[in-house]
Amino acid sequence: MRIYFLGTGTSQGIPIIGSDHPVCKSIDSKDVRLRVSVLIRWETYSYVIDCGPDFRQQMLASNCKKVDGILFTHEHSDHTAGIDDIRPFNFKQGEIPVYAHQRVIDNLKKRFDYVFETVNKYPGAPSVKTIEIVNNEPFAIGNKMAIPINVMHGNLPVFGFRIDDFAYLTDVKTVEAVEIEKLKGVKVLVVNALREEHHFSHFNLEEALDFIALIQPEKAYLTHISHLLGFHEEVQKKLPKNVYLAFDNLEITI
Repeated sequence: MRIYFLGTGTSQGIPIIGSDHPVCKSIDSKDVRLRVSVLIRWETYSYVIDCGPDFRQQMLASNCKKVDGILFTHEHSDHTAGIDDIRPFNFKQGEIPVYAHQRVIDNLKKRFDYVFETVNKYPGAPSVKTIEIVNNEPFAIGNKMAIPINVMHGNLPVFGFRIDDFAYLTDVKTVEAVEIEKLKGVKVLVVNALREEHHFSHFNLEEALDFIALIQPEKAYLTHISHLLGFHEEVQKKLPKNVYLAFDNLEITI
């Protein structure tokens, strides 16, 4: 499996519009972060986790030619607002399967009603096939099974996903013990680390590192990073030897 980090930034991305923060002025390409998303590829399959407002740019940068499905973690705009840009894939492939909690599907139907229209639908509008994700019920993607991991983003339930020895969790603040059990034995863990200061709905760096120490993967990658965490190269020097700060366009193989 190849994991391509399409975006590793928080909801505003880096640089933030109009910001004079030093990280937003950095000339290091690793400090430029689009909204958080990953592309997972194996054999002939290609799946995306989350489809934020930078989706078009991310698909061009990754040279992605096919999307077999989109897995949504939750309904926030930085994870869903790019759904209109699936149209080029629709033109080649037809409707795109989207996997999400029913609450998220209902939210998308309100915000992007034209995508789900069945009567007098505008020609060329995106088309999707919805598949509900239910906690504790693994589901098929291609020839693999994805295990939903139910975590809390403040008071909002969010799905992470385990696929074979890879697990992806973003927008996490708390995880129940029963969900942690689902992560045992993963080789590669991706988890959010927003900044060093406390945040009400995201892991800060200390919490992310404690969580990684609890799960004990072979390697861990931090994502959903804000400018307040600091410069990429400086932060990386402070991390444990098996923990890496992910960056946009990084690709790893599992």
